[in-house]
Amino acid sequence: MIDSGLEGRLTAFPAPAPAREPAPAVLVLPGGGYHRHGEHEGEPVARWLNGLGLSAFVLRYRVAPHRHPAALEDGRAALRAIRAEATALRIDPDRVAVLGFSAGGHLAASLASDPDLTPADRPALAVLCYPVISFSHLPHLGSLQALLGPDAGPGELRAASRELTVDRDTPPVFLWHTADDASVDVSHALRYTEALAAAGVPVELHVLPHGRHGVGLAPEQPELSRWTDWCAAWFRSHGWCRGPADEPSGAHADR
Repeated sequence: MIDSGLEGRLTAFPAPAPAREPAPAVLVLPGGGYHRHGEHEGEPVARWLNGLGLSAFVLRYRVAPHRHPAALEDGRAALRAIRAEATALRIDPDRVAVLGFSAGGHLAASLASDPDLTPADRPALAVLCYPVISFSHLPHLGSLQALLGPDAGPGELRAASRELTVDRDTPPVFLWHTADDASVDVSHALRYTEALAAAGVPVELHVLPHGRHGVGLAPEQPELSRWTDWCAAWFRSHGWCRGPADEPSGAHADR
């Protein structure tokens, strides 16, 4: 049990096999428009990460009727708790990433460029899956109203637009989106990528031509599930997980 003050809302999924060295960890942030949490973007994703040799933690951050900054405070608390218990959990406190879907992608991006966290306290890597990014350009109205309320002013909208808060201390980012996403426009990912590149932050973006919003691992959709292979390769490029030849049998069982 992690003493995080999150009242049982942070669930650990340890890396399955003992390793010679502490494993990297990933904080998983399911989507749900800041109204709820998509269950298919939680435990199944953690189990997939376990198959890569990574420890995972799923956070059920506060959603409506709670508003900003409740979810961000939960994310900060989760990062602190994971690092504080790193020795007991056999994880590397310097290699803790965030992985978020949709509104959870907005929270992941918020943590990645959080001005109230020092660079060392931010996540070391960030994965954003069809993320909500902007509240000032083609916003996802459900997320906007749940997070900021119906009367949010222009200043609040800009402050919560993550393409405007990127800085040079934002960690490397992996993003994917679909070009015809009818819920969160692909321009969210494109604008965020542009901001990252302008700040000199390493970024890898994949835009797939077709696919509905909110598919998670997309195990029954081969054209979309490719993102998991690309993401695994990206983690490997940072030295975070084993290569395909070293993966245990059944590592892809959740796809």
